[in-house]
Amino acid sequence: MSNPFKEGWSIEEMEVAIQNNKAEELLYVPIWITMDPPDCEWAQNICMKLSNHENYNVRGNAILGFGHLARTCGTLKEESIKPIIKAALNDKNEYVRGQAQDAASDIEHYLHWKVSNA
Repeated sequence: MSNPFKEGWSIEEMEVAIQNNKAEELLYVPIWITMDPPDCEWAQNICMKLSNHENYNVRGNAILGFGHLARTCGTLKEESIKPIIKAALNDKNEYVRGQAQDAASDIEHYLHWKVSNA
């Protein structure tokens, strides 16, 4: 399936997609909103919400979104985000674990946090 989001989607339109909870659409939301965030805090909150999604693609992409936000926004709520990434490093799904490793690497590089699953 191709990306359902066209350039210029509003926050409201993405909120509707989130409410509809269709994994085939949601898996793109965290990537789309974190590469060029319309609002960094909003994007972070959406990734936090989707990081617990039952679909591993949605969950993994939400985790990866934290790494993108570290680069694009230069800040994250460490006390909220670090435990999510640490848990994702031990997720039952390999895809999620891989996305968490990438996010941890980006966060360590851009924000200088130490994120590990130990």
